[in-house]
Amino acid sequence: MTRQEVRTEDAPRPAGAYSQGIVANGFLYTAGFGPQDPRTGEVADTIEEQTAQVIRNVEAVLVAQGLTLADVVKATVHLQHLHRDFAGFNATYESLLPKPYPVRTTVGSDLANILVEIDVVAALPDGRTGE
Repeated sequence: MTRQEVRTEDAPRPAGAYSQGIVANGFLYTAGFGPQDPRTGEVADTIEEQTAQVIRNVEAVLVAQGLTLADVVKATVHLQHLHRDFAGFNATYESLLPKPYPVRTTVGSDLANILVEIDVVAALPDGRTGE
């Protein structure tokens, strides 16, 4: 199996030993992205603003590989305050992702000073392997 790293300046840089994205076996797997603005490092206050920025961060990695949010087949979402923030998160997510929505797992997590983190799996167009 061949793995290809995907990098972009339009998403936050990794804070540890991981890639922003990896292409393998016809899929792009992204790291979990938080709501940091990649240019300023700033984090918005509300779940809606943070969710929108996280989706922009994820989308930047997709675009670096020639993909869009329509190529996402799976999303994993971590919310700091699952019960309090789910409705605001979900409304923003629903407004930004195209139908049919990808499958999704949403869990409560102890996040470091952020409200939301998302990672996705996107399918490469037929015949592309990323190699």
